[in-house]
Amino acid sequence: MQAQQLIRDGDLAGALQVLQQAVRENTADAKLRTFLFQLLAVMGDWQRALTQLNVAGELDAATLPMVQTYRAAIQCEALRAAVFAGERTPHIFGEPPDWIGLLVEALRLDRGTPERAEALRAQAFELASASAGTLDGTPFDWLADADQRLGPVLEAVVDGRYGWLPFMRLAALDIEPPADLRDAVWAPATFTFVTGTQSAGLIPVRYAGTVEEGDDALKLARRTEWNGPRGLGQRMFATDAGEHALLDTRSIVLEGSGESGNG
Repeated sequence: MQAQQLIRDGDLAGALQVLQQAVRENTADAKLRTFLFQLLAVMGDWQRALTQLNVAGELDAATLPMVQTYRAAIQCEALRAAVFAGERTPHIFGEPPDWIGLLVEALRLDRGTPERAEALRAQAFELASASAGTLDGTPFDWLADADQRLGPVLEAVVDGRYGWLPFMRLAALDIEPPADLRDAVWAPATFTFVTGTQSAGLIPVRYAGTVEEGDDALKLARRTEWNGPRGLGQRMFATDAGEHALLDTRSIVLEGSGESGNG
Protein backbone atom coordinates (compact mmCIF):
# COMPACT_ATOMS: atom_id res chain seq x y z
CA MET A 1 0.00 0.00 0.00
CA GLN A 2 1.02 3.64 -0.41
CA ALA A 3 1.83 4.04 3.30
CA GLN A 4 4.52 1.35 3.03
CA GLN A 5 6.14 3.16 0.12
CA LEU A 6 6.06 6.45 2.00
CA ILE A 7 7.80 4.78 4.95
CA ARG A 8 10.44 3.37 2.59
CA ASP A 9 10.86 6.94 1.32
CA GLY A 10 11.26 8.16 4.91
CA ASP A 11 8.06 10.24 4.97
CA LEU A 12 6.41 9.39 8.29
CA ALA A 13 3.86 12.22 8.26
CA GLY A 14 2.71 11.29 4.78
CA ALA A 15 2.47 7.62 5.71
CA LEU A 16 0.44 8.50 8.81
CA GLN A 17 -2.04 10.52 6.79
CA VAL A 18 -2.56 7.71 4.28
CA LEU A 19 -2.77 5.00 6.92
CA GLN A 20 -5.25 6.91 9.09
CA GLN A 21 -7.52 7.31 6.08
CA ALA A 22 -7.27 3.57 5.36
CA VAL A 23 -8.24 2.80 8.97
CA ARG A 24 -11.22 5.17 8.77
CA GLU A 25 -12.39 3.30 5.70
CA ASN A 26 -11.75 -0.15 7.23
CA THR A 27 -12.31 0.27 10.97
CA ALA A 28 -12.54 -3.48 11.66
CA ASP A 29 -9.25 -4.37 9.93
CA ALA A 30 -6.90 -5.58 12.68
CA LYS A 31 -3.90 -5.63 10.33
CA LEU A 32 -4.34 -1.95 9.54
CA ARG A 33 -4.68 -1.18 13.24
CA THR A 34 -1.47 -3.12 13.91
CA PHE A 35 0.31 -1.22 11.14
CA LEU A 36 -0.92 2.08 12.60
CA PHE A 37 0.25 1.11 16.09
CA GLN A 38 3.73 0.43 14.71
CA LEU A 39 3.91 3.71 12.79
CA LEU A 40 2.75 5.71 15.81
CA ALA A 41 5.38 3.93 17.93
CA VAL A 42 8.10 4.89 15.46
CA MET A 43 6.87 8.49 15.73
CA GLY A 44 6.86 8.32 19.53
CA ASP A 45 3.12 8.94 19.86
CA TRP A 46 2.87 6.38 22.64
CA GLN A 47 -0.69 6.93 23.84
CA ARG A 48 -2.20 6.71 20.37
CA ALA A 49 0.01 3.71 19.58
CA LEU A 50 -1.32 1.97 22.69
CA THR A 51 -4.90 2.73 21.70
CA GLN A 52 -4.46 1.21 18.24
CA LEU A 53 -2.68 -1.82 19.70
CA ASN A 54 -5.54 -2.45 22.12
CA VAL A 55 -8.12 -2.13 19.35
CA ALA A 56 -6.18 -4.66 17.24
CA GLY A 57 -6.36 -7.07 20.17
CA GLU A 58 -10.11 -6.59 20.45
CA LEU A 59 -10.59 -7.19 16.73
CA ASP A 60 -8.40 -10.30 16.40
CA ALA A 61 -7.65 -12.61 19.32
CA ALA A 62 -4.67 -14.02 17.41
CA THR A 63 -2.87 -10.73 18.01
CA LEU A 64 -3.14 -10.94 21.81
CA PRO A 65 0.40 -12.30 22.47
CA MET A 66 1.81 -9.43 20.42
CA VAL A 67 -0.52 -6.97 22.14
CA GLN A 68 0.61 -8.07 25.59
CA THR A 69 4.29 -7.85 24.68
CA TYR A 70 4.15 -4.40 23.11
CA ARG A 71 1.63 -2.94 25.53
CA ALA A 72 4.26 -3.47 28.22
CA ALA A 73 6.98 -2.05 25.97
CA ILE A 74 4.98 1.13 25.33
CA GLN A 75 4.25 1.54 29.02
CA CYS A 76 7.98 1.25 29.73
CA GLU A 77 8.77 4.25 27.54
CA ALA A 78 7.58 6.82 30.10
CA LEU A 79 9.88 5.33 32.74
CA ARG A 80 12.73 5.14 30.26
CA ALA A 81 12.37 8.84 29.41
CA ALA A 82 12.32 9.72 33.12
CA VAL A 83 15.49 7.69 33.71
CA PHE A 84 17.43 9.60 31.06
CA ALA A 85 16.04 12.89 32.34
CA GLY A 86 17.63 12.01 35.68
CA GLU A 87 14.24 11.82 37.39
CA ARG A 88 13.96 8.07 38.02
CA THR A 89 16.30 5.21 38.84
CA PRO A 90 16.28 2.22 36.45
CA HIS A 91 15.68 -1.31 37.65
CA ILE A 92 18.92 -3.29 37.49
CA PHE A 93 18.66 -6.87 36.23
CA GLY A 94 20.81 -9.03 38.48
CA GLU A 95 22.91 -7.92 41.43
CA PRO A 96 23.81 -4.24 40.85
CA PRO A 97 27.58 -3.80 40.50
CA ASP A 98 29.09 -1.07 42.67
CA TRP A 99 29.81 1.22 39.73
CA ILE A 100 26.31 1.33 38.27
CA GLY A 101 25.15 3.99 40.73
CA LEU A 102 27.74 6.33 39.21
CA LEU A 103 26.04 6.04 35.80
CA VAL A 104 22.62 6.71 37.33
CA GLU A 105 23.94 9.72 39.26
CA ALA A 106 25.60 11.04 36.08
CA LEU A 107 22.19 11.27 34.41
CA ARG A 108 20.98 13.44 37.27
CA LEU A 109 23.98 15.73 36.87
CA ASP A 110 23.90 16.02 33.07
CA ARG A 111 21.89 19.23 32.84
CA GLY A 112 23.41 21.15 35.74
CA THR A 113 27.02 19.98 35.99
CA PRO A 114 27.91 18.00 32.85
CA GLU A 115 31.63 18.04 33.71
CA ARG A 116 30.89 16.24 36.97
CA ALA A 117 28.65 13.77 35.10
CA GLU A 118 31.47 13.04 32.66
CA ALA A 119 33.86 12.41 35.54
CA LEU A 120 31.45 9.97 37.18
CA ARG A 121 31.07 8.04 33.93
CA ALA A 122 34.82 7.84 33.49
CA GLN A 123 35.07 6.46 37.02
CA ALA A 124 32.34 3.88 36.32
CA PHE A 125 34.02 2.73 33.10
CA GLU A 126 37.31 2.34 34.95
CA LEU A 127 35.67 0.18 37.62
CA ALA A 128 33.53 -1.96 35.29
CA SER A 129 34.89 -5.37 34.34
CA ALA A 130 35.73 -5.80 30.66
CA SER A 131 33.41 -8.25 28.89
CA ALA A 132 35.32 -10.32 26.32
CA GLY A 133 33.65 -12.60 23.79
CA THR A 134 32.51 -12.70 20.17
CA LEU A 135 30.04 -10.66 18.14
CA ASP A 136 28.72 -12.60 15.15
CA GLY A 137 31.87 -14.70 15.40
CA THR A 138 34.33 -11.81 15.59
CA PRO A 139 36.35 -11.84 18.83
CA PHE A 140 36.54 -8.79 21.08
CA ASP A 141 38.30 -8.01 24.35
CA TRP A 142 35.63 -5.61 25.57
CA LEU A 143 32.04 -4.69 24.69
CA ALA A 144 30.04 -1.57 25.49
CA ASP A 145 27.12 0.47 24.31
CA ALA A 146 28.65 3.21 22.17
CA ASP A 147 26.52 5.80 24.00
CA GLN A 148 28.58 6.87 27.00
CA ARG A 149 25.49 7.35 29.13
CA LEU A 150 25.33 3.54 29.11
CA GLY A 151 28.74 2.03 28.32
CA PRO A 152 28.90 -1.29 30.22
CA VAL A 153 25.13 -1.70 30.49
CA LEU A 154 22.40 -2.65 28.01
CA GLU A 155 18.88 -1.26 28.07
CA ALA A 156 16.30 -4.05 28.05
CA VAL A 157 12.64 -4.87 28.61
CA VAL A 158 12.43 -8.29 30.27
CA ASP A 159 9.19 -9.78 31.58
CA GLY A 160 7.47 -6.50 30.79
CA ARG A 161 9.89 -4.48 32.94
CA TYR A 162 12.33 -1.83 31.74
CA GLY A 163 15.80 -1.82 33.23
CA TRP A 164 19.54 -1.84 32.76
CA LEU A 165 21.41 -5.09 32.27
CA PRO A 166 25.16 -5.06 32.92
CA PHE A 167 26.96 -6.90 30.12
CA MET A 168 28.91 -8.76 32.83
CA ARG A 169 25.67 -10.53 33.81
CA LEU A 170 25.17 -11.92 30.30
CA ALA A 171 26.51 -15.15 28.84
CA ALA A 172 24.88 -14.63 25.44
CA LEU A 173 22.55 -12.32 23.57
CA ASP A 174 20.65 -13.46 20.47
CA ILE A 175 18.87 -10.75 18.49
CA GLU A 176 16.17 -11.53 15.94
CA PRO A 177 16.59 -9.96 12.48
CA PRO A 178 14.20 -7.05 11.83
CA ALA A 179 11.04 -8.23 10.09
CA ASP A 180 8.44 -5.55 10.77
CA LEU A 181 8.19 -1.82 11.38
CA ARG A 182 8.03 -2.21 15.16
CA ASP A 183 11.48 -3.81 15.05
CA ALA A 184 12.85 -0.31 14.41
CA VAL A 185 11.60 0.56 17.92
CA TRP A 186 12.17 -2.65 19.91
CA ALA A 187 14.38 -5.55 18.81
CA PRO A 188 13.19 -8.98 20.06
CA ALA A 189 16.03 -10.80 21.77
CA THR A 190 16.87 -13.79 23.95
CA PHE A 191 19.01 -13.06 26.98
CA THR A 192 21.10 -15.92 28.41
CA PHE A 193 22.39 -15.02 31.86
CA VAL A 194 25.61 -16.22 33.45
CA THR A 195 23.45 -18.34 35.77
CA GLY A 196 22.29 -20.34 32.73
CA THR A 197 18.72 -19.01 32.81
CA GLN A 198 17.14 -17.51 29.70
CA SER A 199 14.55 -14.80 29.17
CA ALA A 200 12.90 -13.46 26.03
CA GLY A 201 12.66 -9.71 25.88
CA LEU A 202 13.17 -6.55 23.88
CA ILE A 203 16.01 -4.10 23.36
CA PRO A 204 15.05 -0.47 22.70
CA VAL A 205 16.55 0.10 19.26
CA ARG A 206 16.78 3.88 19.37
CA TYR A 207 18.55 6.00 21.91
CA ALA A 208 16.51 8.02 24.39
CA GLY A 209 15.66 11.43 22.95
CA THR A 210 15.42 10.23 19.35
CA VAL A 211 11.67 10.76 18.95
CA GLU A 212 11.90 14.25 20.47
CA GLU A 213 14.98 15.44 18.59
CA GLY A 214 15.52 13.16 15.60
CA ASP A 215 14.44 13.38 11.98
CA ASP A 216 12.46 10.62 10.29
CA ALA A 217 15.54 8.60 9.34
CA LEU A 218 16.72 8.60 12.96
CA LYS A 219 13.24 7.65 14.17
CA LEU A 220 13.29 4.75 11.69
CA ALA A 221 16.69 3.71 13.12
CA ARG A 222 18.29 4.03 9.69
CA ARG A 223 21.33 5.83 11.02
CA THR A 224 23.00 7.07 14.21
CA GLU A 225 24.10 10.60 15.06
CA TRP A 226 26.30 11.70 17.94
CA ASN A 227 26.09 14.81 20.06
CA GLY A 228 29.33 14.38 21.95
CA PRO A 229 28.97 11.11 23.89
CA ARG A 230 25.18 10.96 23.41
CA GLY A 231 23.53 9.08 20.57
CA LEU A 232 20.38 9.59 18.54
CA GLY A 233 18.92 6.97 16.23
CA GLN A 234 19.97 3.34 16.11
CA ARG A 235 21.86 1.82 19.04
CA MET A 236 25.48 0.88 18.38
CA PHE A 237 27.68 -1.67 20.11
CA ALA A 238 31.33 -0.67 20.52
CA THR A 239 34.18 -3.17 20.82
CA ASP A 240 37.94 -3.00 20.45
CA ALA A 241 37.34 -4.55 17.00
CA GLY A 242 34.97 -1.78 15.84
CA GLU A 243 31.37 -0.57 16.06
CA HIS A 244 28.32 -2.63 15.16
CA ALA A 245 24.73 -1.50 14.61
CA LEU A 246 22.19 -3.28 16.80
CA LEU A 247 19.91 -4.28 13.92
CA ASP A 248 22.85 -5.81 12.03
CA THR A 249 23.90 -7.89 15.05
CA ARG A 250 22.59 -11.42 15.50
CA SER A 251 24.65 -13.06 18.25
CA ILE A 252 26.89 -11.93 21.07
CA VAL A 253 28.63 -14.54 23.23
CA LEU A 254 30.34 -13.34 26.39
CA GLU A 255 32.82 -14.92 28.76
CA GLY A 256 30.45 -13.90 31.61
CA SER A 257 32.14 -12.73 34.78
CA GLY A 258 29.09 -11.88 36.88
CA GLU A 259 27.61 -13.96 39.66
CA SER A 260 23.93 -13.02 39.53
CA GLY A 261 21.31 -13.47 36.85
CA ASN A 262 18.07 -11.81 35.89
CA GLY A 263 16.52 -10.70 39.15
